[in-house]
Amino acid sequence: MRELARAAFVIARRDFSAVVLSRTFILFLLGPILPILIGFAFGGLGERISSTDLRPVLGVALSAQDNVAIGRAREQLAERMGDKALARIRLMPPVADPRAQLARPDARAVAMLTGTLARPVLTGKAEDLDRLQGDVSLMATAALAERTLRFVPVERQEVATSRGAQSQGRLLIGRIAQVVMFFLTILLAGMILSNLVEEKTNKIIEILAAAVPIDAIFLGKLMAMLAMSFVGIAFWGMTAFVVFVVLGGQPAALPAPAVGWPAFLILAVLYFAMAYTLLGSLFLGIGAQAATVREVQTLNMPITMGQMLIFFFATYAVDHMGSPAEVAACIFPWSSPFAMIARAGQDAALWPHLLALLWQAVFVALIIRIGVLLFRRHVMQSGGRWWKSLFRPATG
Repeated sequence: MRELARAAFVIARRDFSAVVLSRTFILFLLGPILPILIGFAFGGLGERISSTDLRPVLGVALSAQDNVAIGRAREQLAERMGDKALARIRLMPPVADPRAQLARPDARAVAMLTGTLARPVLTGKAEDLDRLQGDVSLMATAALAERTLRFVPVERQEVATSRGAQSQGRLLIGRIAQVVMFFLTILLAGMILSNLVEEKTNKIIEILAAAVPIDAIFLGKLMAMLAMSFVGIAFWGMTAFVVFVVLGGQPAALPAPAVGWPAFLILAVLYFAMAYTLLGSLFLGIGAQAATVREVQTLNMPITMGQMLIFFFATYAVDHMGSPAEVAACIFPWSSPFAMIARAGQDAALWPHLLALLWQAVFVALIIRIGVLLFRRHVMQSGGRWWKSLFRPATG
């Protein structure tokens, strides 16, 4: 076992150095950041476009007293409903012919309101009247209510804590952790699929297999990719923190998870590592059977879609703590990390997490072992019955 660990460490150090010290790793680190920056740029453009007020303008040509009343009513309604919930109005002197007013070249209003508050007359195109009729009725009704709105005062009683709000906050924390873990796993674990293809093509894998056990090769490559993932996460996390501080953001007031923030963050790191190694060991075993990059790309899509279904199953189980679905999600190896991190946000017990981590580690070892045996049998053309040698060290 010591020799296996030492050989795995040598392979891990070799692969880690080859990946992290390469120029392409910088592009890999910048890869997720560029779409985010582009998204912010388009988001700012979209916000600028949406801030341009495209609501229809209603020309209000009532008497001076009615104009003041309806203008005040709109302000009071906008305080409760929001300014964008109502049409914009433009107060104008009374006009004899609203049709002629709308036909003028310098007309800004799409419809004209004339008559009185008790009997308003709306003039305009049919589609504009459909949009404005409800607003006009609401504003005229509010203006007639003694020319002002009288809101009933509400007495406030504040409490320090609310169990309902706390439960909702903890559920939100669990969901956020699930989503972050899933996207990081999908983003980073896919690299393992093609990890062995190049070395198989260049016959390097045969040299390695002659020097160290194949178990050590698989385990070392998995360790190297996991370490590389943590480097990428640290870089992206620091970048996000710096941007957050520079923009003057304020942290959201979320309740503490049931297990507490220190334990929750530690469990999040451990469960990400297990989710990555569970999927990565599967990717490594499948990728080791592929002969070309095209085969790897063909295999990537169905595996990713299957992982998405597992993730949706885990997110469904979050809302049903203690149900058979939630228990099944915690037991099934590939959904277990996502289900258990959500449980950590809602349940203070720590012993289930120790069992879950041990259970997941056993499956990682089992998947690596099966992948090694299949690799030896179908790629290295060695070995007998794979089930007979399942628990016997593979030496190449």
